[in-house]
Amino acid sequence: MLVLLPPSEGKASSGRGAPLKPESLSLPGLAEARAAVLDELVELCAADEEKAREVLGLSEGLRGEVAKNVELRTAGARPAGEVYTGVLYDALGLATLDAAARRRAGRSLLVFSGLWGAVRVTDRIPSYRCSMGVKLPGLGALGAHWRGAMASVLPEVAGDGLVLDLRSSAYASAWKPKGEVAARTATVRVLHAPTRKVVSHFNKATKGRIVRSLLEAGAGPRSPEELVEALRDLGYVVEETGKAGSLDVLVDEIH
Repeated sequence: MLVLLPPSEGKASSGRGAPLKPESLSLPGLAEARAAVLDELVELCAADEEKAREVLGLSEGLRGEVAKNVELRTAGARPAGEVYTGVLYDALGLATLDAAARRRAGRSLLVFSGLWGAVRVTDRIPSYRCSMGVKLPGLGALGAHWRGAMASVLPEVAGDGLVLDLRSSAYASAWKPKGEVAARTATVRVLHAPTRKVVSHFNKATKGRIVRSLLEAGAGPRSPEELVEALRDLGYVVEETGKAGSLDVLVDEIH
């Protein structure tokens, strides 16, 4: 099973340890595309703070994020699973998983990123600010920038098991499963059962809990149909929408 996750806007501060080693990141086929984004982002943020803030869509209160990007090559790095914070990652609780579940997380979870393309939660990265919706002056829209490299790398990474795609639309734009990979890809929508409405915070938290449940159980569904069975066995209320691979998880309480 491969689980595709969005990153978080909020990120923990960079660690005090060794700086980024780009060659150590997973998915080495993305190295050239990563270097292009890193080079332009650092140059942009070092040269013109106001322009960088505009390009990155940052408010005045987030001005410090520009300076953070200037130091990307020298700032301390830490595992991506510690860098990404926010509702989904709080609910996932990687740090509190047992050893076996953490090993599964290292193999199964892939976090998409405007800067790195995609990284495993064990990859060591610095804190940064660069969403997939950014359009850099030189490279252009990052979603489009990543598509070619992703199309070459991700089908092999997906292997022959289930692909559970929990990305938001901006990050889904960087890679769309095709062919036989698409046939074994599942997407999940979380609905408040009484109203049948999506609530953003609730949606993210429940997706984090779903991933945690699957990791703790050691579940290995190989198709959307097997995912439905696994989630029901774990106590989730699941409905198939009629669209291939699309599932609704219904939850009564918003928390």
